[in-house]
Amino acid sequence: MKKQLFVSLALAGVLFVPVITRAQFANGVISYNSGTGFVAGFTNPATALGAPSQVTPGDFGGPVDPFNPPFLSSQVVSLGAGGSLTLQLDRPIQNNPSNPFGIDFILFGNTGFQITNDFDLDTFTFVGTPATDGSLFGNNTGSTRVEVSADGINWFTLNPALAPTVDGLFPTVGSGNPLIPVDPALNSDNFSGQTLAGIESRYGGSAGGTGFSLAWAQDNFGNSTNLAFADFVRIDVISGTSEIDAISVVPEPATGALALAGAGFFWIQRRKR
Repeated sequence: MKKQLFVSLALAGVLFVPVITRAQFANGVISYNSGTGFVAGFTNPATALGAPSQVTPGDFGGPVDPFNPPFLSSQVVSLGAGGSLTLQLDRPIQNNPSNPFGIDFILFGNTGFQITNDFDLDTFTFVGTPATDGSLFGNNTGSTRVEVSADGINWFTLNPALAPTVDGLFPTVGSGNPLIPVDPALNSDNFSGQTLAGIESRYGGSAGGTGFSLAWAQDNFGNSTNLAFADFVRIDVISGTSEIDAISVVPEPATGALALAGAGFFWIQRRKR
């Protein structure tokens, strides 16, 4: 009986998971403007569709982690000052304060944590287990704006006082779950002295990325709009440069347990391939 129950649950996961995982990411590019100061050659906006990168192919690639973020033009698209990327989602973002940390969607870039270990030029490896002091590389040191829309016509800006910079904390852990947000209360200091294992522990199973909430949506007068859902997200770079890998929609708590469990099963299977 136990074996039969296990098989039934496994089959339920197999049947259910692809629907959830396919629906949790962007599936269309509405518009793209590279802006000025973008990284040349990184101008394919379709790279922002689907799930965040798990592995970087090639001789210098490997599993994506906070020390080895995605860096190929087939993985990320670059936005310079004045640049903009508008994405359509396969599943609407829901404004739900019951989501973990109140986060409704997550943007993934190619920021990484600096490794503080000495580097052995003879072996081309780091001395000891790589660790960080919490400082970042590849992050946008300028400013960004995130806008959301339910219909692609009427747009609302997420409160700049609350919305973090796109392509900053938290660097991607490719083996983590992209549907789970990192605790936004964490900052760079919380990762000082941490190895990959310590970073993953602080992520709590998340794949990282920068979390945002629809509760921050404002109209042109700075008034809260109480936007219930959004099918479109626009990323505007005001200054600096941001690279975008993916966007994920956090499942609602009502279905979140099943969705996250299923996504976890899917992620394990995907990593085995």
